[in-house]
Amino acid sequence: MFINNVDQCQWIRQKFETPGIMQFTNAEKRTLLARLVRSTRFEDFLARKWSSEKRFGLEGCEVLIPALKTIIDQSSAAGIDSVIMGMPHRGRLNVLANVVRKDLDQIFCQFDPKLEATDEGSGDVKYHLGMYHERINRETDKNITLSLMANPSHLEAVDPVVQGKAKAEQFYRGDTQGKKVMSILMHGDAAFAGQGVVYETFHLSELPSYTTHGTVHVVVNNQVCYRRFGHNEMDEPMFTQPLMYKQIRRQEHVLKKYSDKLIAEGVVTLQEFEEEVAKYDKICEEAYTSSKDEKILHIRHWLDSPWPDFFTAEGEPKSMSCPPTGLDEEVLQHIGQTASSVPLEDFRIHPGVSRILRGRADLVKKRQMDWALGEYMAFGSLLKDGSHVRLSGQDVERGTFSHRHHVLHDQEVDKRFCVPMNHLWSNQAPYTVCNSSLSEYGVLGFELGFAMASPNALILWEAQFGDFHNTAQCIIDQFISPGQAKWVRNNGIVLLLPHGMEGMGPEHSSARPERFLQMSKDDPDRFPELSGDFEVQQLYDCNWIVVNCSTPANYCHVLRRQILLPFRKPLIIFTPKSLLRHPDARSSFDDLAAGTKFKRLIPDEGPASQSPGQVKRVIFCTGKVYYELAKERKQQNLESDIAIIRLEQISPFPFDLVRAEVEKYSDAELIWCQEEHKNMGYYDYVRPRFLTVVANKKPIWYVGRDPAAAPATGNKSTHLNELKRFMDTAFNLSAFEGRNF
Repeated sequence: MFINNVDQCQWIRQKFETPGIMQFTNAEKRTLLARLVRSTRFEDFLARKWSSEKRFGLEGCEVLIPALKTIIDQSSAAGIDSVIMGMPHRGRLNVLANVVRKDLDQIFCQFDPKLEATDEGSGDVKYHLGMYHERINRETDKNITLSLMANPSHLEAVDPVVQGKAKAEQFYRGDTQGKKVMSILMHGDAAFAGQGVVYETFHLSELPSYTTHGTVHVVVNNQVCYRRFGHNEMDEPMFTQPLMYKQIRRQEHVLKKYSDKLIAEGVVTLQEFEEEVAKYDKICEEAYTSSKDEKILHIRHWLDSPWPDFFTAEGEPKSMSCPPTGLDEEVLQHIGQTASSVPLEDFRIHPGVSRILRGRADLVKKRQMDWALGEYMAFGSLLKDGSHVRLSGQDVERGTFSHRHHVLHDQEVDKRFCVPMNHLWSNQAPYTVCNSSLSEYGVLGFELGFAMASPNALILWEAQFGDFHNTAQCIIDQFISPGQAKWVRNNGIVLLLPHGMEGMGPEHSSARPERFLQMSKDDPDRFPELSGDFEVQQLYDCNWIVVNCSTPANYCHVLRRQILLPFRKPLIIFTPKSLLRHPDARSSFDDLAAGTKFKRLIPDEGPASQSPGQVKRVIFCTGKVYYELAKERKQQNLESDIAIIRLEQISPFPFDLVRAEVEKYSDAELIWCQEEHKNMGYYDYVRPRFLTVVANKKPIWYVGRDPAAAPATGNKSTHLNELKRFMDTAFNLSAFEGRNF
């Protein structure tokens, strides 16, 4: 009733609301009965064998299985050959068994309490797992690929993830109308109505860069059908709904009703029905016997998004090294010239944008780059090498801070626009830059799903301000941080989170680095073994990478490294705001020359580094506060007395490089300086790691804002006073004398 298209409304009325419109042939009735047997007897089998185990069974809604199979049959007949599904936990094991056709012994072995886990992660409970399977559809004799996405207990969180993966498959296959790839989402009625991410996902449906051209939603209404047991099999629903559950226990099972009806009609005989039941019971018993041979939990059997060409047959990276991420001069020049020009003739751009492009051209002539140009170099070079790049988020086309302008708009012709980055080379990969809806939860989930489809694409989501990622916290906490550990799911998604204390108030200052660092799994108390390619091995062992780049070149390098690594990890980048135009936040083309790479740590390269024995204090920091520290040090004429070192990669922590710097300035006291409040930011993460580096023999003193409840003050003068106060402390060489460690 809420569809705005009259033709679509009429179609629904005719197909669903006309009495007697659905007339089944006898063959269709027999197929439906066979599928109902499998659906029902599967749940009965689990209930008999594991009566005290939670399994979130489908009892009371057994018809979901034949319904899904019919949807897939009809879709296959219409030309669909890939179906991506998302669903909550109720009925998931049954869908895995009877729709996706997961081997029953692999499902049954999940109930074995003695099953040993492999070293591939912590795993997840059986009713959260997903899978990917290619098979023949028996009704159409066509190949079909079914993917059921793994998801957490957070109801409906998987919805945008499914849509993103479906969109990606459509994109890479050139399926511009959704005729080959489709998605199915299953919902409980209460969650469908109550969870906001459902609406956020619907809201993407008409946006060109997000639409999947239609989704089949299957809503399980617990009052039309019913739930024979409580929320799970261990619940006692009679505690709270005694009358309803007295009625439910008197309810005749749908399989009994339907089989009696077909026997009465002469469609099947009692003997045929009993043989069908016995045949499936035998399949279950044989699989149960076989499942006892499984001694190890093979999590890789449950991959929902495999990348067979990217990894070895055993699921390992094909190498454990990363080539340099630098670029040839001619590539830098070519990208720089395209970034500062309009590739279409007779295209009139805004005078303000024209000024920006002229400024870029001047930088290119000087062989320099600002932040926007460094990003252009990363994207453009990856496109040249055949890697799709997709940047999504609110206002990403021009950039929230009006620095990017990747989409140029003709000022005279309505809706005429140009994306210069798609005009770099004749045989380049496509570049997608798309302003999203005003959603973080739904859009980040969508981009995560998009990144699952291929390892050979750089997928980035940019928050309008880094602070706003907290409305997408569910995707970060449940999918991105633990995704590989729970579901063996490699993912190279990049989160660009504008961050920095600029006096813009508590909702426009902090991307909450402390939250990401707290969820990083590297051990703070153990100095790692420095063997092989330590940098790459450390990245392989981590759950995600957290960086705060201070130069455009390093930003470019880390984006290129994301694709050149032989595996995929999520990358969290705290991007700047004031540094986008800061005259000192510039890089030379030499910093991106062939053979160069990402700097996990940038050492002091001034007078202090020439005479390290004379240095009295070493200030470690990260991000934009470096420029404020460097300015203050120069004003106080302390460039020989104080060294300033930038941690560009915070997690995994660069133990090797930090140790080298600490040993270089062995007589100096160590400071960690941050602009964030003491209970936020990086301090709680870096402090124990610094102490491990120095074997607890000297302190690492804190300099920054005092602890606070809000991330930043809303008063500009208070902001400036706080900045002056901790700058004074940072350069007061007697500030920590006499303090106990």
